[in-house]
Amino acid sequence: MNDTVTTRFAPSPTGHIHVGNARTALFNALLARGRGGHFMLRVEDTDAERSRDNFLTSLMEDLRWLGLDWSLGHDAGGEQGPYRQSERQAIYARHFKRLDDAGLIYPCFCTPEQLKRSRAAQRAAGKPPRYAGTCARLDPDEARRRLESGEPASWRFRVPSGRRIEFEDFIRGPQSFQSDEIGDFVIRRTDGTPAFFFSNALDDALMGVSHVMRGEDHLTNTPRQLLLLEALDLPAPVYGHLPLIADSDGGPLSKRAGSLGIRDFRAEGYLPLALLNYMARLGHRYDEEDRFRSLEELAADFAPGRVGRAPARYDAQQLLHWQKVAVARLDADAAWQWMADAVAGAVPPGKARAFCDLIRHNVVFPAEARAWARRLFDHPGDLDADTRAVVEESGREFFEAALDALEATGPDYQEWVDRIRQTTGARGKKLFMPLRIALTGSRRGPELDGVLTLIGQTEAARRLERCIGLT
Repeated sequence: MNDTVTTRFAPSPTGHIHVGNARTALFNALLARGRGGHFMLRVEDTDAERSRDNFLTSLMEDLRWLGLDWSLGHDAGGEQGPYRQSERQAIYARHFKRLDDAGLIYPCFCTPEQLKRSRAAQRAAGKPPRYAGTCARLDPDEARRRLESGEPASWRFRVPSGRRIEFEDFIRGPQSFQSDEIGDFVIRRTDGTPAFFFSNALDDALMGVSHVMRGEDHLTNTPRQLLLLEALDLPAPVYGHLPLIADSDGGPLSKRAGSLGIRDFRAEGYLPLALLNYMARLGHRYDEEDRFRSLEELAADFAPGRVGRAPARYDAQQLLHWQKVAVARLDADAAWQWMADAVAGAVPPGKARAFCDLIRHNVVFPAEARAWARRLFDHPGDLDADTRAVVEESGREFFEAALDALEATGPDYQEWVDRIRQTTGARGKKLFMPLRIALTGSRRGPELDGVLTLIGQTEAARRLERCIGLT
């Protein structure tokens, strides 16, 4: 194996990408980028009934939106293609024949119902469920006759007995498995398609993948795949198994409804770097943990040795924190591009950039920008009980004085505020809170001088009159 680090992300296009598998893709991309290697996209689409091209298209769009471009694989090329497993059947057939010629595989005629009963009996006896080897003992002539008669059969790999399979997991450390506890496993399904153990391991070896980083739910698959690659005299990658991600209640993240899909985060207005900074810390720690990093910086500081072994806990508040940081770092052009679609039609022509500059530090999502556009250019909305109480406490005389001052000073904010202060004697919160509520309908928001300039004197007067009518 050469010294170039080659990692891969190998999804099945049977659904949209979510935080769990996006983190796997990210960690593999960071490892490759940080070491000057290659990040590969391979499509494991042998499940013809569930695989869909639209899911593949969506998946690639989400990866590219995150900035996780791949230098090898599907849609990028490379010497070891094709990179869709559905297009590699001839390759699998050749290596399947090698195993058959060597007597290392055999047909299995056990039905799903028979296998289910066998597993149940093993569990009842306090044993781990594994294949009992029923068809491994069939007479070869009988097996051939049953195959020729068209009886459905999968094919199983003969796991050697009495072996200890050991490997160094580059995340979890030394691992050891007894072959007698594995059981013969399926490498070809009854429909003739290759099973995961076979196609996945074979492709990693043939495509030059040096590092396989995947979820810890695959840990027990690794000894099986090492045995397969040994039997085929093919090089094995090194393996690292990531801790799974738990939801906020400690349950498996995958059981949450699709609310954690990357496409849903995109639609809500999350920024790519917000998600990257959050996911890069899901089970992995950085020095200067609070420092916001670019993708290049995340890669440079990524180290498998800093990946923990305990399940990582999904925390919506932490993701929201990184979103706030990411939005605050946008420049004016990027901020407008981020919110433009959401506020389309709600901001008057010629006021778009001034609006963006005014409210962009007061919003976290584009929907909030649209709410502010409606509040500033259409109607400030109905006042809640607490906000209305401030209006009533300030009293009619305050808002009448504010309206008179506005007529005298025009939209000069500082002169307007000074005149109101002189007339009413109001200071601090007693001065600014009712003015903010009058102009925006909210107790919090952007700078008032910018609001007055943006909505103009006529609209400001109309809003002050509204408050007079409420007192």
